[in-house]
Amino acid sequence: MIEVKLHDIGEGMTEGEVVHYLIKEGDYVTTDQPLVEVQTDKMVAELPSPHAGVVKQIVIETGTIVDVGTTLLYIETEKAEQPVSSSDVKTKQKTVSPTSSPSPNTIKPIPIGAYKRILATPYTRKIARDHDIDIEQVTPTDPSGRVTEEDVYRFIHAKDNLTPQKQEQSVHTIETTSQIKTSQEKTKHTQMQPTQSETIPFRGIRKQIAKNMTKSLFTIPHVTHFDEIDMTELFILREQLKKDGVGVSVSAFLIKALVFALKDFPIFNAELDEEKHQILLKRNYHIGLATDTEKGLVVPVLHDADKKSITVIHDEGKQLTAQAKEGTLPYEQMQNSTFTMSNVGPLGSTAATPIIHYPETALIAFHKTKKMPVVNEHDEIVIRQMMTLSMSFDHRVADGATAIAFTNRLAQFIEHPYKLMLEMV
Repeated sequence: MIEVKLHDIGEGMTEGEVVHYLIKEGDYVTTDQPLVEVQTDKMVAELPSPHAGVVKQIVIETGTIVDVGTTLLYIETEKAEQPVSSSDVKTKQKTVSPTSSPSPNTIKPIPIGAYKRILATPYTRKIARDHDIDIEQVTPTDPSGRVTEEDVYRFIHAKDNLTPQKQEQSVHTIETTSQIKTSQEKTKHTQMQPTQSETIPFRGIRKQIAKNMTKSLFTIPHVTHFDEIDMTELFILREQLKKDGVGVSVSAFLIKALVFALKDFPIFNAELDEEKHQILLKRNYHIGLATDTEKGLVVPVLHDADKKSITVIHDEGKQLTAQAKEGTLPYEQMQNSTFTMSNVGPLGSTAATPIIHYPETALIAFHKTKKMPVVNEHDEIVIRQMMTLSMSFDHRVADGATAIAFTNRLAQFIEHPYKLMLEMV
């Protein structure tokens, strides 16, 4: 009998939430077969089986938060070569004479088939569980063999024999009926009703975000500098590249411009070590990409951005943000950032006072771009694509004048994007 414990999946992990068991008591499992999904403060991870055997007992219920080192379940390994269920173990404990006829209640051992490893994100698995779907029955359409959300929904539609159009009509009918009932209830209850509320769990990624934000805000004296950048020439260059068959995101240009500006102002690519009374100027340029996900803010890290071309930055940045949204981002891809950027423009933001990603020195947020009348150097009113930015910095490490000089340098690269090409030569 062996214990399967919650071990440290990532650096600094102290606890985790048991989200879902992929097996049940009595199941036969093989070595490295995933047993349970655990939510840490960074991701949802699967814990594999250290040995082959029969799941004897599940100790911790789903939804429980436990410390690292807590025993989650027990596996019986003595007869791992013969898959049996828990009911079979109880049956074998009964003494049966060789000459006696089998009892009607005797349960025959039923071997459980070999485990089939299904590629799917935790969120896709959750959709399948919520609809009582065995994800092993879903046929993947992705060439890699990964089961996607669309595959699960397609399976649900086929199972219910409902087309998406019929399902939409069904939902519309339910909503209409609900609205009628609600209207009738309101006419019956004219008196003031007591306030109703509901609770949602405060744990996992959301709890870790709160902890990090509190530490940053109460440790670092934040100052936020606001500015505007003319994006017109960058948009023109991007469209020209698109016509040539080269698709590059605006974020990729912004990251490359940030790296060049940080090289000119290394004080913002730094970390304050109060115990040693020194400022560490980082020689690596690892750019954190603040990403909004269903479970909260996740910051994947684009390592060594100074050594990568704009097209490589585009490809890797797109992959990292996709993994963050899917909950499949490797732990090492969330470590060692030296400067963080947040591109919230597509969401429609105008301005903000972002909180620094501790222990970094600064964080910059790029907001939405919109056409505005601008007076040029010839006193002419022209229409330009203007973007606002917010930069929060540690006032212990840098001053306002330095922050202004930094964003001015950043603006030079963005407003004259050909300089990015010259810097790379």
